[in-house]
Amino acid sequence: MKHRLIAAILMSFGLSLLMSCWVTLINLGWSDSFVAQWMAAFRLAWPPAAILAFLLGPPAQILAGYLANRLPKFKGSKNDTDPQKL
Repeated sequence: MKHRLIAAILMSFGLSLLMSCWVTLINLGWSDSFVAQWMAAFRLAWPPAAILAFLLGPPAQILAGYLANRLPKFKGSKNDTDPQKL
């Protein structure tokens, strides 16, 4: 649980920081007040992003595992353990 919480905080911090920068830059452009506007957007974005990352992390991991198992294996991949191909 501790690992999941720390991972959610770190992931949400990085994504919120970069995405709020990107969206602020696109919407408002570069100006003297850009950093202040960016930080205001980041302060609003990070808390809900952290909560969502914590809640959606386990279902996302399950879905990623399901999708990864549905994709065809690449020849020569390290995960290719079919004995007939060895």
